[in-house]
Amino acid sequence: MIEIKECDDYEAAKKLIKEYSKIKGAEACFVSLDRELSDLKGFYKDGALLLGYDDANPIATIAIKKINDDQAEAKRLYIKPECRGNGYARLLLNAMLDKCRELQFKEVRFTTKPEVMSIGYALYQKMGFEELENDNGTVLMHMMLDKDWNIKLNRL
Repeated sequence: MIEIKECDDYEAAKKLIKEYSKIKGAEACFVSLDRELSDLKGFYKDGALLLGYDDANPIATIAIKKINDDQAEAKRLYIKPECRGNGYARLLLNAMLDKCRELQFKEVRFTTKPEVMSIGYALYQKMGFEELENDNGTVLMHMMLDKDWNIKLNRL
């Protein structure tokens, strides 16, 4: 089972994010990668960087970047390939949404490429994320955060 906690090992996070950046077709998601990796703590200041652990092994990541006082951007949802298929993406997304609420954001956004990440895209839709725009295959999605989210989750 995965344990998700706030990042306390930035080297492990860098390694996971670098692995993610090598996914064929996802290159457009990494326009500021060097700047991000040079200061992960600063890059996600006023947001969060969460790591998922299997025992003591870091296997997954998801991040929250503050856009403004009301909006955040979810980024870097990644699970090591050998650990996929266990429901960890849903757990990571739920942890990210809970953290966004804790940080008092009202909306969370993210971009994805359905052609490259079709399984993730289907999960985002199932969890209630909605498309805002599609720019040549790069989709901007969002979710308004409300107090009843945990009730809705139990019904999925």
